[in-house]
Amino acid sequence: MSSSTLPYRDINLLVSPSHYAFRSASSSSAPTLVVERPTGDLRLENASAYGAKRVSSIAGILGIIKLKLDKYIIVISKTRPMGRLRGHMVYKVVATEFLPLRERPLHDPDEDAYLNLLKQFLRAGPMYFSYSLDITNSFQRQSQSDPSLPLWKRADDRFFWNRFIQTDLIDFRSGVSDGTGVRYGQLSDVDPFILPVMFGMMNITATKVKSTPFTFALITRRSRHRAGTRYFSRGIDEQGHVSNYNETEQVIILNDSTGGMAGFGGAGMENGKAKGHPGKDLQVLSFVQTRGSVPVYWAEVNNLHYTPRLQVRSIDAALKAARRHFSEQIHIYGDNYLVNLVNQKGREERVKKAYEQMVRTLVTSSTEKTDADSITSEKLHTVEPTRSSQEMDRLHYVYFDFHNETKGLKWHRAELLLNRLTDGLLRGQYFRGIEAPGNSSGPLDIRTLQTSVVRTNCMDCLDRTNVVQSMLARWTLTRQLVDAGVLQPGESASDDPEFEFLFRNMWADNADVVSKSYSGTGALKTDFTRTGERTKAGILKDGSNSLTRYIRNNFLDGPKQDAFDLFLGTYLLSDSAAGSSLLLADRRPIIIQSIPYILGASIFMIVIATFSRRLPDSAAWPLRLFLIIWLLVAVWCLRFIYAHGMLYVNWPKLNTPAAATEGCLDALSSAHNDKIIGPFIPAGRHQRGFSNARVGYMEEGKKRIE
Repeated sequence: MSSSTLPYRDINLLVSPSHYAFRSASSSSAPTLVVERPTGDLRLENASAYGAKRVSSIAGILGIIKLKLDKYIIVISKTRPMGRLRGHMVYKVVATEFLPLRERPLHDPDEDAYLNLLKQFLRAGPMYFSYSLDITNSFQRQSQSDPSLPLWKRADDRFFWNRFIQTDLIDFRSGVSDGTGVRYGQLSDVDPFILPVMFGMMNITATKVKSTPFTFALITRRSRHRAGTRYFSRGIDEQGHVSNYNETEQVIILNDSTGGMAGFGGAGMENGKAKGHPGKDLQVLSFVQTRGSVPVYWAEVNNLHYTPRLQVRSIDAALKAARRHFSEQIHIYGDNYLVNLVNQKGREERVKKAYEQMVRTLVTSSTEKTDADSITSEKLHTVEPTRSSQEMDRLHYVYFDFHNETKGLKWHRAELLLNRLTDGLLRGQYFRGIEAPGNSSGPLDIRTLQTSVVRTNCMDCLDRTNVVQSMLARWTLTRQLVDAGVLQPGESASDDPEFEFLFRNMWADNADVVSKSYSGTGALKTDFTRTGERTKAGILKDGSNSLTRYIRNNFLDGPKQDAFDLFLGTYLLSDSAAGSSLLLADRRPIIIQSIPYILGASIFMIVIATFSRRLPDSAAWPLRLFLIIWLLVAVWCLRFIYAHGMLYVNWPKLNTPAAATEGCLDALSSAHNDKIIGPFIPAGRHQRGFSNARVGYMEEGKKRIE
């Protein structure tokens, strides 16, 4: 692989009033990338930048983003090495810096709010990259790609997380000038400045089983399509992208002396190249699983109730989108085993039935089989094609009544699902590749391909999904080690206590990372993942996490969703937005906004009245009357907020869901009829303003189907 196709490892940033200049610190002959200020025009020049005021070293260019008043270059200013895969170091983005194109930034409430949203998002988002390894692709896809292509061209578009903000650099590289459409030809010298970044989880460590050392890695890649928060991103969109879609790859690298942090700075390295075990070829064994929201049009609309209102649209409406989704999944992964873990009774039943009806419609002709036991009338429910006459017949639906089967802390019963999937896992195999001696940068020599995938989902694709995925990963890992000769038939990787501890904690950490980015808290049921047992302490922690999720999902996730939409380009700020009204302003009537503050004041007064010391000769009734009045005020405020809950949910303000717009207008109309504050709510102007603002957001941005 030519080093010219790889991103620069060290870039010097030169700043002047007229431009920013980026040039490789190690390659003096490489051209300099210049960004003109304040226009943002790009050019390459061989001469050194002139008039530079400041020189600093950066790890890479994350991208360029246009906000309301200015463009900003986002650079990676600090990284942390995570470990090596096949000798290639992987880094985590630790800190970023925003470089404004205007020399004197114009302050605007919306502009400042956008910047704060993006900065908080980047601080919280776990992002990873490598200068020489395409971590957006699984090892199987890497082995089938063209190594002569630049790294960004080999990246999987689903997991190329900064693809939108790299648009200016990619268009410039492709020869399209900004705004004119004039082509200047391909500029391959731009390739080293384009750095693809992955969002998700990465854990690499050196370990051993039965005295056999190897590198063990767990990689979860989150899709940039339909990304968002728990209740503001559900189901599928028209393009066939589903919410909370993640690909998780479990990797074993045998005969590798550079796993984990080994080899960083010297150990395990020779002349900058990885050393393997002499006489033994480096082997890569990987197993891929996916998760994603149920691919129908459904939503849970927040209204401050603990369980939001569930909406499920007809199957016919989502059929085209679901077909597109599964067509892509089959093209990438082969046969899909669709493991559905939602409840068969209660509020989740509608989602389960919609999923099953969708699969029946997609599969040409199917046979269904239901297994029951004393615990549940539908322990397992499978839908299988009778013959493979079309693409969709590669779907195999498996329903497992997870909650009923594991009720009473009987978590070992989850293995009933494993028994049902064993034949499919054996047929689907796993990826196994051999590295050519002395060629750590070349493609792997393929020995075995994984030809199917297990796609697991529950309602959130978090807690139940994590338990099942770790169970399937443990079974496959044992099989891989037996096939590689590390274990004997009948032995299990779980027999090694030290490795089992590592395995459990890596999968629990993975569960927490995926859950935090979607729901705002760590995953539930991780006590089982970490220890193999469901404990009372774990149940208490789950209760705490559930309460935190309720608070975050109702009162904090709106700005977080706005940050997703800004960073990923789901919401585009138009040039006309510069003189427009404040997009992020609260447009509710003042009296509606004041109710929570009145509630807070009443609680404060109640506390004061309760703990105030009364003089011995003073009458008791004034203090009691004072307390009763503020108690009545607090009760009324609570009742009002709960009755009109949709007005107090912190909705996204850029791409506001249609259900939220309609629900808020209905709640505002209901509040107008309130006998106490109804007369104080302006009738026409505020309601029209509320509606027009929300409709404006939906038209400017990419519509979310709820």
